[in-house]
Amino acid sequence: MHLDDHTPDVPGTLITFPAANPRATLPIISFDRHELGAILRVYGRMVAAGEWRDYAIDTLRDRAIFSIFRRSSEMPLFRVVKDPKLARKQGAYSVVGTGGTILKRGHDLSTVLKVFDPAMRSLG
Repeated sequence: MHLDDHTPDVPGTLITFPAANPRATLPIISFDRHELGAILRVYGRMVAAGEWRDYAIDTLRDRAIFSIFRRSSEMPLFRVVKDPKLARKQGAYSVVGTGGTILKRGHDLSTVLKVFDPAMRSLG
């Protein structure tokens, strides 16, 4: 093809892409802005107190997880989990400890996050 010529020297080939994977189009569960703000307020207080140093957020098809670490190379100290399948039963939100023990579960995130209040009071 020449710069002044608009016809290609070789006929073009149309490449069709396979249909989108239906599994990839399923919605993922994540924390909304208000939920993340509430979690980060608690996280910020604990970082300021020197207790926590790192976090990770996982958004999966069935749940969202905010993992809290003392050091990034360790297992999480706590996990704040949002599982909408449990919303009508035990509550969509839970705080899970290191050994997998559910420390608090409920329908309201701010109530569930109060599990960290005694730890914050003992630091002060």
